[in-house]
Amino acid sequence: MDRRISKGSLVILGTRTRVLDIAIEYEFLGTTPDKIVDAQPHLTLPQVHDALFFYYEHREELDMEIRERKEKIEGMRNQIQFL
Repeated sequence: MDRRISKGSLVILGTRTRVLDIAIEYEFLGTTPDKIVDAQPHLTLPQVHDALFFYYEHREELDMEIRERKEKIEGMRNQIQFL
């Protein structure tokens, strides 16, 4: 993993792909690692597995970030509905 960040999140080394995005695709959308690589050919299967390993090692922290982002999006949707 690259300690540099993209939009506040850890990215996969040599890419702009956030670990969080890989975790969401796998954990919440049910996308297999092979399908993630098919959809994002700049990634290798070992990179995806490394990202998932990192996610599981830091699951509590990353799940909290996912919840915060979801709440922010829902808040923005509610604001748009009032316009």
